[in-house]
Amino acid sequence: MSRIGNKPITVPDGVEVTLNGNHITVKGPKGTLERELHKNMTVNLEGNTITVVRPNDEATNRSLHGLTRTLINNMIEGVVHEFKSELEINGVGYRAQKQGNKLVMNLGYSHQVEMDPPAGITFDLSDANHITVRGIDKELVGQTAAVIRSKRPPEVYRGKGIKYADEHIRRKEGKSGKK
Repeated sequence: MSRIGNKPITVPDGVEVTLNGNHITVKGPKGTLERELHKNMTVNLEGNTITVVRPNDEATNRSLHGLTRTLINNMIEGVVHEFKSELEINGVGYRAQKQGNKLVMNLGYSHQVEMDPPAGITFDLSDANHITVRGIDKELVGQTAAVIRSKRPPEVYRGKGIKYADEHIRRKEGKSGKK
């Protein structure tokens, strides 16, 4: 029994959901999202309530049931409120800046690292060491933040690099040396 999959989704005011077979379109105040859902899942839209039904209790259908419901819920939440992911840059001389829409980072390499935002994503900088990735697609926000972090992952000895704002880096002790 999928507790998440069986929960109905309430569509808030100002959001329009359109079902066309397994293709769902969600329009809201922040934008429009579209997604092709798995063919095994049946999505019912009655009034302002969406329910997801699985055909049987096979393992794949059980796992797709909660996933499909969560994907639809994230689409609705994204067009009402934006998703954001916050990153911190730690290290002497490490910093980020915006040039137009582009994010330009100095990360200790011999060159600057430049990133163009994917469609639907914006970069905000509160200062030179804090990056906020914003967008209505939760999957794309998380993927973009992960790509930025991968440019210089945090290092375990001194903690230098790019990390998520809520991430804790487990630090290692350096060499003890001979005494």
